Amino acid sequence: MNNDVILHANLNRRQVLKVGTLGIGGSALLHQISAHAEQLKQEGRACVLVWLAGAPSQMETWDPKPGTANGGQTKAISTAATGLQIAEYWPKLAQQMKDIAVIRTIVGQEAAHARGAYHLHTGRRMGGPEKFPNIGSVVSHQNGDPNSDMPNFVSIGQTLSSGFLGVQYAPFIVNRPGELPANVQYLVDRERLQRRLALLGEQENDFARAGAEALVAEHKTLYTRARKLMTSPKLKSFQLEGESQSIQDAYGTSAFGKGMLIARRLLESGVPFVEVRRGGWDMHNGIFDRMESTGADVDKGLSQLLTDLKQRGMLERTLVICMGEFGRTPKINARTPTPGRDHWARNFNVMLAGGGIRGGQAIGATDANGQEIADRPVSVEDLFQSICRCMNVDADEELFTPGGRPLRIVDGGEVVSELFTG
Repeated sequence: MNNDVILHANLNRRQVLKVGTLGIGGSALLHQISAHAEQLKQEGRACVLVWLAGAPSQMETWDPKPGTANGGQTKAISTAATGLQIAEYWPKLAQQMKDIAVIRTIVGQEAAHARGAYHLHTGRRMGGPEKFPNIGSVVSHQNGDPNSDMPNFVSIGQTLSSGFLGVQYAPFIVNRPGELPANVQYLVDRERLQRRLALLGEQENDFARAGAEALVAEHKTLYTRARKLMTSPKLKSFQLEGESQSIQDAYGTSAFGKGMLIARRLLESGVPFVEVRRGGWDMHNGIFDRMESTGADVDKGLSQLLTDLKQRGMLERTLVICMGEFGRTPKINARTPTPGRDHWARNFNVMLAGGGIRGGQAIGATDANGQEIADRPVSVEDLFQSICRCMNVDADEELFTPGGRPLRIVDGGEVVSELFTG
């Protein structure tokens, strides 16, 4: 990491508070902070989270165990990275493994879907008085452009909320990728719109005087964002118009494939965080029958996204994460009519690429049957520390709840150094 990047990583909002008390020296700090913001804008730091809802099996993704009691029918295939094998369902990603790193030893603590999804989206366990923000909302808060006419966080499919960060950093949900979002319409009669907004403003002023100032402020934020988006020339980023049929076919015509192509278009329009959801991974039954089609869908769309980002010079500044809420049991169950794997959080996998990640490696190892971690356990907090490093976000910075309580972006953990060093 060069000195400029170190400077960027160490600047945070706490330092802004010093500007008012530093006199002439404060102007130098203010210049550094402005330079930091401008640098992030020029770099276009971004993240795509591919969320495999339902929890994918580590043995059918990045840590196969062929020929063992727990390995089942899944075979391993070689990859472009010497000595690194993954499950047979990922032939396209296997050819890109020099740009990909997998962590095989994530240690989770939640084996229920809602709790695991919360943990892997926020870096925090569910419980307590505060509702923590989605990592996409954190990136929107830290690196997003508040004046942008596009959302700073788009989720293709449902996801977790912005928690205590509020509606300004909430995900903009797209349920039908490739189509104009149902909650956005082109403006036809601007004068009529202005009259309606003026009337609404009068009503909300009365509402605010009655004690609902905070709620009114959130409403106004939503209206302002919606109005800017509806008139933005970048609105076409939500559609497939202009993309050749060959490119659309390369991503795949499924909802997920379209979602990945829209993710690339949103990144190009300046959106710093995009999540794309692909369900169907809760394979208590029929795992070996279902993996071929389910894996192929993600393999196709995700590999094409990596290809496009690399060809367009965007991969180095765009972190791509592929994960679910936990893993699945090493031991195959006996459910009928065909077996599967149940919930398992003790060790599971995450795939990372781009954003400065050193590809061509698998970090950590499990034992022969996949039951125990044999080397290099990685906590969820370690993972989030590493994501923050990729995004030039200070993981130790404190965010403040509406009640004024300071909470660090990541509570504990350390950067997984192997992701960034030779």
